[in-house]
Parts: sequence; C-alpha cells; structure tokens
Amino acid sequence: MAAESAAEWSAPADISGCLRSQSGEREVTVGILAKLYSGGGEGIDHSSVAAPQGSPLATAPVVRLRTKFQMKTAVAPPPAALTVWKNRLGAQPLGERFAATREWLLATAKKQASDPRHADEAACALLLDLPREPKAAQLATRVEGLLGEHARIQNGVLDVQLNDFRQRFLHHTRVTGPGFAALISTKQRLIERERVQLRLEQFQAKPLAGFVRNRLIDEVFLPLIGDNLAKQIGAQGAAAQNDRMGLLLLISPPGYGKTTLMEYVADRLGLNFVRINGPALGHDVRSLDPQTAPHAAAREELEKLNLGLMMGSNTMLYIDDIQHTHPEFLQKFIGLCDATRRIEGIWRGQSVTHDLRGKRFAVVMAGNPYTESGEAFKVPDMLANRADIYNLGDSLSGREALFALSYLENSLAANPVLRPLANREPAEVRRLIRLAEGEEPSITDAATPSATEPLSAAAQHEMVEVLKRLVQVRGLLMQVNAGYIASAAQADAYRTEPPFKLQGSYRNMAKLAAKVTASMTPDEVNSLLRDHYRGEAQTLTSGAEENLLKLALMTGAPTAAEKARWETLCDEYRRQKKLGGNAADGTTRVANLLADIAVSLDKLGNATALRATQKSDQAVVDVNAALVKLADAVGKRMPSITIQNATPHELANAVDKIASIYEQSLAPLIAATHHKLSLDHKIWEQVGELSKEMKRVVHALESPIRAKIAPEPAKTTKEAAKR
Repeated sequence: MAAESAAEWSAPADISGCLRSQSGEREVTVGILAKLYSGGGEGIDHSSVAAPQGSPLATAPVVRLRTKFQMKTAVAPPPAALTVWKNRLGAQPLGERFAATREWLLATAKKQASDPRHADEAACALLLDLPREPKAAQLATRVEGLLGEHARIQNGVLDVQLNDFRQRFLHHTRVTGPGFAALISTKQRLIERERVQLRLEQFQAKPLAGFVRNRLIDEVFLPLIGDNLAKQIGAQGAAAQNDRMGLLLLISPPGYGKTTLMEYVADRLGLNFVRINGPALGHDVRSLDPQTAPHAAAREELEKLNLGLMMGSNTMLYIDDIQHTHPEFLQKFIGLCDATRRIEGIWRGQSVTHDLRGKRFAVVMAGNPYTESGEAFKVPDMLANRADIYNLGDSLSGREALFALSYLENSLAANPVLRPLANREPAEVRRLIRLAEGEEPSITDAATPSATEPLSAAAQHEMVEVLKRLVQVRGLLMQVNAGYIASAAQADAYRTEPPFKLQGSYRNMAKLAAKVTASMTPDEVNSLLRDHYRGEAQTLTSGAEENLLKLALMTGAPTAAEKARWETLCDEYRRQKKLGGNAADGTTRVANLLADIAVSLDKLGNATALRATQKSDQAVVDVNAALVKLADAVGKRMPSITIQNATPHELANAVDKIASIYEQSLAPLIAATHHKLSLDHKIWEQVGELSKEMKRVVHALESPIRAKIAPEPAKTTKEAAKR
C-alpha cells in the first residue's frame, strides 16, 4: 500500500511552514525536509519542489488531524497500533513513509469530516518527532464581492486557504506558468513556420507609391467598381444584399493600371489581395488541382489560388492576364460568380467545396482583350454573362475629356519638374493643365484657397511649359492607342492594311514624360516620340517597318518616301492576302485567284449593266412614245422593232483577252495538277462551266442586243401603249 501511495503521490508544496523547531533543532528539521524533497524518497516528482522557506508553525487544524489519527490507531489491542505503524514504516525510505502517512491521513480526514488540505502538514508532524509549539493562526478566509467568472469563484465569493493557495501558487509558478510559456513559444514557432511556407506577406495589398487617384478614377471607375463590389462583398445599411454574386472584369491594353487600381481598392477595403498570374498558368492548365500542373510555376499559382479560397472572408481573388489562360479553366469560376458562390478546390491533396455565400469575398479578372496575334480573346459566355465589364483603355461616352486628362495626371510623378504637383491639391494641377491647353486663367482659379504654399511665378511658368509639351505627346499617344484598339479588334479577313501593334498607354506616357523638358521644340518632341517607338518597334521583328510608317502618318509629317513606301506595302499586303498569304500552298492560291476573278467579273458585269441602263433609259422612253403613235396609225398590225445597244469595242476586247489568258494559263495549270492534287471531279466540271460561261459573255458583248416584237392582232390604242 505504501508503494502504491508513493506512486500516486505528487510532491506537495513547501511544508516547512507547518514546523517549528527550537533553537538547536531547526537545522536538523530543515535538513530532513530538504532530503525529503531532493531525492530522499522514490516515486516523488522533485521538479516542482523547492527548498524549505520561512519560519515553521504548527497549526491547530494539523494538530487536530494528527490527534484523530493517533486516537484511531491507539484503540487497537497492545502492542499499540501506532507503535506497530511506526515500526513498519521505519525501514522504508522517507519518501515512501511520507506518501503512506499522507494517504492514511487523507482517509482519516474523509471519514472524520476534516479538511483534507491539512494532510501534508499532519504527515510531517507525525514523521518528524521534534519538539514543537502549537500556535493558533487564521489560515482561511473568504473574499466576497468578486465579479469574475473564474471556476473557483462561486456567486461572487472566493474561499482562500493559505496552504492550498500556496500549493497552487507554487504549482502555477513551477508547472503551469512555464508550460504555458512553452505552449506560446511552440505556437509562435509553428505559426512562423507556416507563414514562411505559405508566404502570407505576398497577400498584403501594397499600392504603388506613384499611384495617382485622378478624376477619371474618382468620377468614373470607382463608382462603377464600387457598385460591383457591393454586389459581391455586400454594402452597408439599407443597400445590403443577401444574395451576393457577380464578377468584375477589367480589360484594356497593357499599361493602363488595372492591377494597380485593384490593389489600391483592396488596400482601402482591408482585403487580402490574392493575385494569380495568368501567363504562369498558360493555356495548358485546365484544372484547379496543383498536381495536374505542367510545371512548377503553374503549380505554385494553383496552390496560391486554393489558399485564397481557403481564406474565405476578407479576400479579393484577382486573376491577371486571363488572355493567356484556357477558357475551360475560366469555366471553373462560373459557380463562384453566381448566387450559389461555390467552387470546387483542392487543398493539400483533398477535394474541398468552398461555400462563400455571405462572406466578404470578391472575384476580379483582368486582361488584354487583344492577344499578341491581334485576335480578340474569348471569355466563356456564361462567365461573361455574370460579369460587369469595363475597358480602362478606352474612353466612355461623354468622358473623353477625363480620359485625356488622366494621361497628364498619371505622368506627373515621372517628370522631375512636375513631381511636386503630385502632392498638391488636384484643383491646382487642373488649373495648370488648363493653362497649358491654352485656356485663359479665370477669376475663380485665382480665388481658390490652397492649403499648401503657393508656387513661385518661375516654377509655374516652367511647369506650364512642360505641360504644353506633354499635351503634344498625349495627342499622339491617344492616336496610337485608338489605332491599336481599332486594328487589334479587326479580324484578319477584313484588313486592308498591315496590323498596327504599337501601344499608347499610361506606361508609355510615363516613359516619355521623364524625358520632356521646358526648352524642347515641337520638332524635338516629335523626334523624341519617333525614337521611343523606334525602340519599341524592334520587338515586332518583321512588322517594325509598317508600324513605324503608320506612326509617321499619325504624326502628320511623313516624308514623300515614307508615304510612297506605305502605299506600296498596303498594295502588296492586299495582293498577298488575295493569294491566301505567304503560308498558303499552291491549291489555296489557285482557288483564291479564281475566287478573285469571279468577284472581279461580277463587279464588271454590274458596272456594265448599270452604264447600259443609264444610256438606254432615254431611248426606251422615246421608243415607247413612238410605239403609241404607230399603234394608233396602223390599228391592225404592229411592226417589228429592233433596238440596238452597241457595246464598246474596247470592253469586248478586254473580256476576250481575259478569256484567252484563262484558257492558255489557268486551264492547263489545273489540268496538269488534276491528278497530282487529286482535285474533286465536281471542281473540274465547275471550271469547265466557268470557261463556257466566259465565252458566252464574250459572244454576248460582241453581238448586238435585239429586242424583237412579233406581229400580233390589232389592239386598242391604250393596250398598245401599255405594251
């Protein structure tokens, strides 16, 4: 029993306070207790035990508990049970004796309805037979009026017992406190490890330092974006919606600040900004599973996307450059953008259904509507139907002035002279821009108060001069931007000139603004523009020449050689296009040439018929009048009348030459390649029919057109006139 009790016993608090030694015996008592708590017994947890402290006191409750135990053991027949008990314990280690004594005292306290919290002190008093002096002291008290919700507080009352409190205090300082500190340390270490692994700092929105909140953003785009985000993450007050849905789709050529604008909005709304790089995904990614990614970059982007979905609330999912992704990949977001707000994702190898209804979660996609080949990219119809689409690179109806103004406002920080205006009031900036555009200063501008120190006259003059040069730069860039959008939006089948691929975005404006000075002449500004685009055109390789020639036409000052070269390139482009392009094979070129001949003949026939109709209109009127007169005169029989419409001899010769060339060149060519190219027999028959038809056209042009009226029985004058 002693061994079992020792195994179950946890070391008590410092119990030296229950003893009082006389002058010569104090060191002995302290030594025995130190031995007890520093390894004198087996099975004792020594880590939470401190050396004895303070002056000992034998308390009355301890004495009573010890007395009850002694009385209980003394009633046994001789030899006395107390003596037997001491003899049995005498041979055991001190720790086991203490554990057994404590267990017996706890059982006695339970049976005698005594306070079990004095068992430790009573055990020390029984084991250490030293002279002691009992003292009466108040060891328990009650604290009332407490408002806490601690487990030991009952109805605002806390019972405090000195020995119990000290034991719990020592346990807290030696076990609970260090354990809690170790828990916090471990938690912080795990959090930091996960933070490094997930790279959470990349999801913090960080707007560019040079971001300018211009009038176009304030008055046009922010209200539009705000309306869409209100549908996705909810609005405040009475405008709140329970059914959140939608998608914000921003399109524009590169360099118009789509990503910068949305990062600024996410920062102002306090949202995590999860940006997915579309080119890193590529056209091969069609699933959200990172394990199916074709390379490491795509796998990393998919893991980031799934992490953004796991975040759930307070998150903006921004997929950039979606023109480089596959439409099947974009279809995965259809459910996320409707009222269900659900999407299937993969998190650490397991399929997860993300339900984002009612959460502050926004989906934004951005891209260039024109790929590198000049063709418009495609968004799935069901996804586009759920999206609000805005083009940041084109002016909205009635907002052309704000769009033009945004070019200048966004370039202020790029020019050293205009950089101070980036931190001044917008009204002052707009006043200087109006002066640069040629407007006279108004009284309202002079009376407008300014919170910043006014600019000097010399500084204002230099800024206005720089802005005048930037107005010239802006004019060309807006033409280039409009030409790029118009060319890229046009299908190759309908082009009449080479595609124009130079761009005029905010980014180009910032590059040029950094090089503009107040002393530059208009010719120098044009040279700066040409040099800038000459460098950018080098990336177009084979298309550099025609793009630079088109740029020269836009500037309004092309040389005669440039104009002639442009016309030559356009003629050659149209000729090559008729033949099917440089990559077309022989069969395609022949078919395209035949189709072009058919179109030309059709146009020629229409023109000839129109000219003949115009020349014969008056003759038909005269003939009708003569017929009426002859019908009245003859009365019984109408004569035969022939109307001749002579065809110009040159036209007949031209068509005859076309037919001869066709028979001598194209027909033998087709006959020679009939077996090699395995042409369909139906095509061969159609070619033969076309040859016969051309011969009939030649014969018809050479022969006069005769309209023969056969004799008929006499009719009345009205019927003859009607005929």
